[in-house]
Amino acid sequence: MSIPIVAVVGRPNVGKSTLFNKLIGQRLSIVEDTPGVTRDRIYSKCEWRGREFMVVDTGGIEPDSDDVILSQMRRQSELAIEKADVIVFVTDIRCGVTPDDYAVAEMLQKSGKPVILAVNKVDSLGEPPMELYEFYNLGLGDPYPISSVHGHGTGDMLDAVYEYLPDGETEKYGEDQIKVAVIGKPNAGKSSLINRIAGEERVIVSDIAGTTRDSTDTVIENEYGSFVFIDTAGIRKKSKINEKVEHYSVLRAYMAVDRADVCVIMLDAVEGFTEQDSKVAGYAHEQGKACVVAVNKWDLVEKNDKTMQEYRTKLENDFSFMSYVPFVFISAKTGQRIDKLYELIKYVYEQNSMRISTGMLNDVLAYATTRVQPPSDKGRRLKIYYMTQPSTKPPTFVTFVNRADLFHFSYRRYIENQIRSTFGLEGTPVRFVVRERGGSDK
Repeated sequence: MSIPIVAVVGRPNVGKSTLFNKLIGQRLSIVEDTPGVTRDRIYSKCEWRGREFMVVDTGGIEPDSDDVILSQMRRQSELAIEKADVIVFVTDIRCGVTPDDYAVAEMLQKSGKPVILAVNKVDSLGEPPMELYEFYNLGLGDPYPISSVHGHGTGDMLDAVYEYLPDGETEKYGEDQIKVAVIGKPNAGKSSLINRIAGEERVIVSDIAGTTRDSTDTVIENEYGSFVFIDTAGIRKKSKINEKVEHYSVLRAYMAVDRADVCVIMLDAVEGFTEQDSKVAGYAHEQGKACVVAVNKWDLVEKNDKTMQEYRTKLENDFSFMSYVPFVFISAKTGQRIDKLYELIKYVYEQNSMRISTGMLNDVLAYATTRVQPPSDKGRRLKIYYMTQPSTKPPTFVTFVNRADLFHFSYRRYIENQIRSTFGLEGTPVRFVVRERGGSDK
């Protein structure tokens, strides 16, 4: 069976994200003293008494709000409740039982799922305060006094969660799953792509730029393989990051790139390539990630028989610093070429993981140096003794030479192009490490 899911729900600003971070042992959810900070569902694994389960942090539930974002946050919480095996309902002892708490409690009772009532912000040790007994009025059984900041009481709460976890072996994410970060500037259609792939309202989709603030994971298995798609907040220019929360979102997007195997760089076909797109792509390149550029909203572009080739030629110029990257023209709205995107993701992942034998590398090196002589300076010519590949992701080549200062960038690029023309390495950056051989040749 699949790994059990425990959803952490409640109205805004009761400390759900702080509790979530305490349970998983890291700052994954954004914590800020502002209602509505957590918007989408955030997943992470937790272990208690030898059982592993997935904890889901959710946005705050405001039952009667007509605000677009708040109503979608409520819908996301409802989806989390539907998929959960156990629900932790977080309340705030400082505020007491509010009308919204009663409304959320009624929603949870209708779900038929086991509910653990956690009364947060009980920060003092000893006998629980008298205010705790008010929470019996919610009709959800014994309330568990906890402090999400200090961790007091969370053990008893997790013991209660443990009793409701379904029996059976849990499935672990396989090593063969390809982790894909969907990155780009705000409103390029990243969330729409994830929803098209997942076939459900997996993340909030809105025309309001900056809707996604957290990174969320969606596991997909199909004929192309097994993938974990990571939707991220759009990466903005620093000058446009006004909210403190927005700053955390940008950091989280970069963290998503760090843990991904492949980055899908989303462009808006109507808006075209921008300076910010180059910075987003540049970060993925610097981290050595396999990349695919997905030009979204292609269905909205007026086309003739030359449009795609002309657009591709322009992109090749725009992405001259990533000449290895392939392009695919898609529509997240209609599903156009989504299958091609899967194929490219798998292909560039394999290229990023490619290992080339030392013998084959040095055959290419010998051919390249014979064809174009290495550079020289003041009568001293560069000698490249041999080359080897110690690691992958990205493919990294160590080159042993007599003088590193003679191995100029232009000649290094020439050697790289010879390797690419022989072995492919499409969609992945490569790294060169130059070492001087000791002794008189140095």
